[in-house]
Amino acid sequence: MNKDKLEAQYQEHHERGKRYGYLFCHGVRGPYLQQWIGTGKKVLDLGCRDGMLTRFYAKANEVIGVDIDRKALALAHKNLGIETRWVDLNSEWPFEEKSFDAIVACEILEHLYSMEGFLDRVCASLCPKGVFIGSVPNAFRMRNRMKFLFGNDFENDPTHVRMFSYQTLDRLLSKRFSNVEIIPIQGKILPFLRVSPSMPVGLNRLFAKDLLWRASSP
Repeated sequence: MNKDKLEAQYQEHHERGKRYGYLFCHGVRGPYLQQWIGTGKKVLDLGCRDGMLTRFYAKANEVIGVDIDRKALALAHKNLGIETRWVDLNSEWPFEEKSFDAIVACEILEHLYSMEGFLDRVCASLCPKGVFIGSVPNAFRMRNRMKFLFGNDFENDPTHVRMFSYQTLDRLLSKRFSNVEIIPIQGKILPFLRVSPSMPVGLNRLFAKDLLWRASSP
């Protein structure tokens, strides 16, 4: 798709869904990213949108924010003062090899058509001992399972082109990265039973709302 048309699609999606100023999972991922990235790092934030998640680690690091939506990028620059780049991650990668200590891709993989090429570029741009951090919605969380049970479509986001479970995400990342850690975030196992550290790991992985990961450069 033409880059301008793709941008228009995402801007409409963000405006219709009131996604400017919105943070998926209500900031639960933020402290993890802040701790995992640390300070004094050069960070590439892919799909930063308006910087709602970026703000957890932007102040103490040198961050480049990337998105297809220039309205969102303008907000991220205004609110955080970070450098921004207008990029279509399906077809562009204007970054040098071994140039980032951390690359962040939160809620991005489910939007990409060319997964293998994208991950190759991420690997190439990470410094030795660099970290790749991101998250994807768990397609098999309880809410989606209930929709499927009653014959309803469970994927209603028109910008999503891929679905992930814990297992598929783990296999994908383990092919290229070392020390892969995936943390199930939020969600319900039953209507009255939430995903939490006190619950069995296997259940959390099956029913979590979101899957947050960190992985070391190869």
